[in-house]
Amino acid sequence: MSLKSEVKGCGSRIRFKGKLEGFISEGAILLGYEWLYKYRVLDLPWDSLYTWWAAFFFVDFCYYWVHRANHEVNLLWAAHQVHHSSEDYNFGTSSRISIFQRMTYFGFYHPLALLGIPMSSVMVHLGLNYLFQFWVHNEEIGKLGPLEWIFNTPSHHRVHHGANKWCLDKNYGSVLIIWDRIFGTFQEEKEGEEIVYGLVDQPQSMNGVWHEIFYFEKIYEKARSMSSWGDSLRAVFYGPGWVPGAPRLGDPDGFPDVKAPRVKYDPQMPAWFLAYTGFHLFLALLAQQMLLIHLKVSFFFFLALFLSLVSPWYTVATFLSFIFVTVGVLGSMFDGWRWAPLLESARCAAFLLYARATPISGAPMLDGALVLCFAMSAVFWTSQSLLVIGAPAKAVKFE
Repeated sequence: MSLKSEVKGCGSRIRFKGKLEGFISEGAILLGYEWLYKYRVLDLPWDSLYTWWAAFFFVDFCYYWVHRANHEVNLLWAAHQVHHSSEDYNFGTSSRISIFQRMTYFGFYHPLALLGIPMSSVMVHLGLNYLFQFWVHNEEIGKLGPLEWIFNTPSHHRVHHGANKWCLDKNYGSVLIIWDRIFGTFQEEKEGEEIVYGLVDQPQSMNGVWHEIFYFEKIYEKARSMSSWGDSLRAVFYGPGWVPGAPRLGDPDGFPDVKAPRVKYDPQMPAWFLAYTGFHLFLALLAQQMLLIHLKVSFFFFLALFLSLVSPWYTVATFLSFIFVTVGVLGSMFDGWRWAPLLESARCAAFLLYARATPISGAPMLDGALVLCFAMSAVFWTSQSLLVIGAPAKAVKFE
């Protein structure tokens, strides 16, 4: 798993993981669950074995439908496509998740409250769902015999991540594959036919921040190009492959037939730049941890922010901006964007201004080392940006 192939995925993990994930998960997925639970039809005891088995099956059933909706509703796909953007298929792919992803799950698990399944049981099985999905993201494990009939396996999920036409919109299950078999979305992995991973129309970019938002712009442009309000709404809420006159999910005969081998987007970068990128992504990860630990970001963060119970909003905004700009600028330098060196210089200079007024780590020697590092980086990228701006070339190439 090379750093170069993981820059975009690493950005997603830095932006998404930690207590921010907890906020989005609890706040977006199960907001209002306890209120609905008051009107439950059944009164299932939380410590009953039957309750926990019911939670296991129903949470997995709901996941099938929320996952399917993420593929069949264009607006939801705008968030979910980040997970499918990796052209490699490995354990790192499992955590390549959009910051908007959990928000697309809202409402799908709420019917379980009316059935009487306690929120604690749902939360536990949601966690188990996500843990289970980690191991199915690999190419090393082959087919698992009779288990393939009941459970989701690496073989089944490889099909789900394929851009080949026969792989599209298949195998949505999380733990159980039986839902796909029941509802007609199951597809066996084909022997001797190589799966191409990534998106059908694979974006040629390593900029993780751009990748979070670019598809929303595509939806807007598609909706705006329609000749009627009805078609504009269909462009947003029908499938990603829909066009006027086609079925809700589009006409499969009109989809591109992606076949192996497909050349992967693989910008060649010198070793020093890979080391620089790895170091600064690591610093962004530390900034995220400082945001979560010292600024006490939690489920009640936004309420506490308004009540002035946590650090001022501008401090939080500064940390978040640093993380997003770091991921975005470093990724755009892989893409050779002309203005990336200038923005990297500005990012380093902004850090120096912040560090001058505020201790970063509380350890003077460490803070001094960070200031020296960012000062040297600012000088280097300023010189590089001057060379690039004065040159006629449209892209940057590092040696």
